[in-house]
Amino acid sequence: MDRRLRIGVIFGGTSGEHDISLLTARGVLGAIDTARYDIVPIGISKSGAWAVGDEVLDRLTWESKTARDEVTTVPGDKQPSSADTIGAMAKALNLLSSAGVDAVFPLLHGPMGEDGTLQGLLEFCGVPYVGCGVAASAVAMDKGLAKDVFRSNSIPTLPWIMVQRGGWQGKRGNKQSESVERQTEPGKKRSQRGKAQSRRERILEDIESSFSYPLFVKPANLGSSVGISKVGNREELAAGLDLAARYDERLLVEPGIDAREIEIAILGNSDPQASVPGEIRPHRDFYDYKAKYFDDATELIIPAALDDSLTRELQALAVKSFEALACSGIARVDFLLERGTDKAYISEVNTMPGFTESSMYPRLWEASGISYRQLIDRLLELALELRGGGVV
Repeated sequence: MDRRLRIGVIFGGTSGEHDISLLTARGVLGAIDTARYDIVPIGISKSGAWAVGDEVLDRLTWESKTARDEVTTVPGDKQPSSADTIGAMAKALNLLSSAGVDAVFPLLHGPMGEDGTLQGLLEFCGVPYVGCGVAASAVAMDKGLAKDVFRSNSIPTLPWIMVQRGGWQGKRGNKQSESVERQTEPGKKRSQRGKAQSRRERILEDIESSFSYPLFVKPANLGSSVGISKVGNREELAAGLDLAARYDERLLVEPGIDAREIEIAILGNSDPQASVPGEIRPHRDFYDYKAKYFDDATELIIPAALDDSLTRELQALAVKSFEALACSGIARVDFLLERGTDKAYISEVNTMPGFTESSMYPRLWEASGISYRQLIDRLLELALELRGGGVV
């Protein structure tokens, strides 16, 4: 094309990962080639208001730090309330239309951004965008659905149990039989439940009859390790379920194993390529939210110390997982590599991983020969190749 491409960069959002999205956006906006692209920053406040402009990132960052949320969609307009979803959507569509972008780089993490919702809006508007499509984004975000896909494609993943928040909290209309979805290995025996047991005790016993401690409890639909607990007894398990229930309707429980945490970055559409593997060594009990974003003692080892055969095995599994979920453009595949056996389990596929220059995804590609700025260019090329009629 003779003219420079006009690229919308969307960040913020209504999920608990709003602040992480702002960090990612600051990294991308600071590195993207402004000699090649005209940049249109598009921010979404915590309450769902959209705004366009060079100052939006700083405003959202300030408001987040001061626990305020007063960004207006258009100067002088009132910010839409949480109930005014039609008005917010109309203004969002108007902003996308008036911005006149050739493609969008969505940098939202978590629900209402990484889970197919924003992708659906962009599809509806006919705007090319970086990353996975609607279905891949939605399924990858839901850890339970993703595990179903992995298992059906013979991709190793740890067994799990899904607890419904309504059943755990005793909401009317939830029967015990509907509260727990068991996805344990065949042959596991269920314990006899005494009639005198409480609803919560029955759910706890269901879990304990299937798995031994330690366990991990996670919201099914969230990233950045938000709401995740490692638990070692029944009291901690109950607290972990309570915490996860603050974030999602579905609560996933899986066994904890003694494992190394290995990550591989994937880049591409029809012919995805895998990066060198990296290893995370947190100095906390596990790689939680604080370890990811605030703990300087966490070690990111790139490349990971793996022999060539195991590296190739993990890279092949990463690509297989990417393709099984019908991903495109970008994803980071996280593994648990059991110590002593080197048996690999897919932990999750992250369709919009952290993307600051110091984040694992860009660092893995830098170690594989692609710089941060080159990576941004390549992702935009892949978006236009897939959704823009091949125009790059």
